[in-house]
Amino acid sequence: MKNDLASHLEFFVLLARHGNLSAAARELDLTPPAATKRLAQLEQHLGVRLVNRTTRTSSLTPEGETYLHYATRILAELREMEEAVSSTRSVPRGRLKVNASLGFGRTAIAPLVSSFAQRYPQVEVQLDVTDRPVDLVAAGIDLAIRFGELPDQRLVARRIMSNRRFLCASPRYLEQHGTPGSLADLARHRCIVHRQNEDAHGVWRLVHEGRNVSVKVQGTLSSNDGDIALGWALDGHGILVRSEWDLKKYVDSGRLRIVLPQYVQPAADLYVVYPGGRRQSARARAFIDFLAAQFAPA
Repeated sequence: MKNDLASHLEFFVLLARHGNLSAAARELDLTPPAATKRLAQLEQHLGVRLVNRTTRTSSLTPEGETYLHYATRILAELREMEEAVSSTRSVPRGRLKVNASLGFGRTAIAPLVSSFAQRYPQVEVQLDVTDRPVDLVAAGIDLAIRFGELPDQRLVARRIMSNRRFLCASPRYLEQHGTPGSLADLARHRCIVHRQNEDAHGVWRLVHEGRNVSVKVQGTLSSNDGDIALGWALDGHGILVRSEWDLKKYVDSGRLRIVLPQYVQPAADLYVVYPGGRRQSARARAFIDFLAAQFAPA
């Protein structure tokens, strides 16, 4: 146990994150019986039960929650120690855990990770894409890519791209239904709603000449997936709010047009965020600088 403490801590953190032994076993390339045995050995060594197990799910006991708290902190300190004492810490190497939103991670970040891996072959990148933000500290994530401001004060953020959000529609829709000339005109238009977080359904909060305004919109289509909503707008189903980063190629090609350009949603700038209070590794610095260069204005 003493000689393999770090691997046991990593195993337990993975188990807590996934919520069941089978998923943790798959990530560690273990058989389920081997993972069960490993947990049993850990509990036997400590003399307490860490996990309440059923046939499908697992939950941490109070002792398990305490063990997870210290395991997460110890692993972070071990990584920081290795960076501090390594004579080659200026050379990016080692494991880098990155988190991104589901759609943006798949379409934009994954191809950039591929290019980064070609430039820095000694860095092992683990990219997790999720439909909701995760607790970076608890999950042991080195950095995450996020749109918009961050409520968690434990995190440090570096902006890598400015990003406004506009109303848009396809030329076909505008030819059939007309182009709105004022905010009040939206009441008679079909609007496509992208449901996000806890935002009120069908309420668009916009900024006009420095003033915040809200408008209630309606339509027959809504989705919690932005790419689905964008596809509907391209098909001519209505007006949509979308970020300029997503819109640029469609506006340039003429497949979408900006409407009511004097009204925009609050900026959703792109940030790389990471836990504060720790030294950044060479691999993290290299990845952040690489992203910033890729998203820099042409």
